[in-house]
Amino acid sequence: MNKPTTIAIDLAKDSFQVCKLVGNNIAMERTFSRQAFIKWLNKQPKATVVMEACGSAHHWGRYCIHLGHKVKIIAPKHVSPFRSKQKTDKNDALAIAIASSQPRVYPIPVKSIDAQALQSIERIRQHLNDSAVATSNMLRGLLAEFGIAIKPGIKNFQEAIPEILEDAENGLPDILRSHIHQGYRLYVRLRAEKQAVEKELVEAITHHPYCKNLMKLEGVGPINALGIFLAIGSGGGNFKNGRDASACIGLTPKQFSTGGVTKMFGISRTVANKRLRANLIQGALAASRVVQNREPRNGKEAWLKALIERAGLRKAAVALANKTIRTSWAMLKNGTTYQASPMMAN
Repeated sequence: MNKPTTIAIDLAKDSFQVCKLVGNNIAMERTFSRQAFIKWLNKQPKATVVMEACGSAHHWGRYCIHLGHKVKIIAPKHVSPFRSKQKTDKNDALAIAIASSQPRVYPIPVKSIDAQALQSIERIRQHLNDSAVATSNMLRGLLAEFGIAIKPGIKNFQEAIPEILEDAENGLPDILRSHIHQGYRLYVRLRAEKQAVEKELVEAITHHPYCKNLMKLEGVGPINALGIFLAIGSGGGNFKNGRDASACIGLTPKQFSTGGVTKMFGISRTVANKRLRANLIQGALAASRVVQNREPRNGKEAWLKALIERAGLRKAAVALANKTIRTSWAMLKNGTTYQASPMMAN
């Protein structure tokens, strides 16, 4: 009987540490240059190729799948407990191989080129937004040092800066005034570029078959739909059920069990896709406020309105976000469209 072969790779830009296991025995440990690694990999018989989630992992995952290998990408937090002695490339590769065989270490789905492209555009959009916010905060702080305060909010900031620059008697030194003007021009340019990228991204998302379907869910707009699709993947990804997907994003209660006694706490603060979770809760809050102020139109809205009255708006929003992920997993797993449950007859 042939023993299973595992090829664990510690990725880098130009240096690749490989640990090859046949069964539980180390068959090879070797460092390759980029070109030598590609030539070596092309000659290998079909095996399970394992790598740690990092830059270029999805690229190499797609490449290995093209060669006929089975691919596993593992989160770094699952690898570090199996690293022995010092942190070296050699020890890292062996730790990746060992972690891949553990029963409760779930791999990350390999993203397609299209999904990777959409994710990259979203990262650019977020970077432009973060840069604009950082620039506005810097300008606010600098002006505050001269006793010039600007009220919170984007609109207040955009209206205040031109007025401050035109006011020659507000105490702002002339030597600084031109630099504040340049900083504001940078802010305006970043906002314009962010809006242009966002427009293009939303257009692509609304024509994407999976994201278009996910946008039918309550509180899910284009950005949230893309985030859900990237987190779960087509076909439900590697999650066994909707609860596993929700737990990975950080929308299930934190659990503490001992001696047969289980205690449930608030949602996890550590194990989470924090940006997606925050966006989902904000979307769920908006949907919950709408339902709170009118009569429910279907069974789900009736459930949500009752939960708001019983537990409060914010807890109900988290519960709705949790349900959104579970429903999304079922839709992506089974290829179904979303249909809200009908109202129950009294």
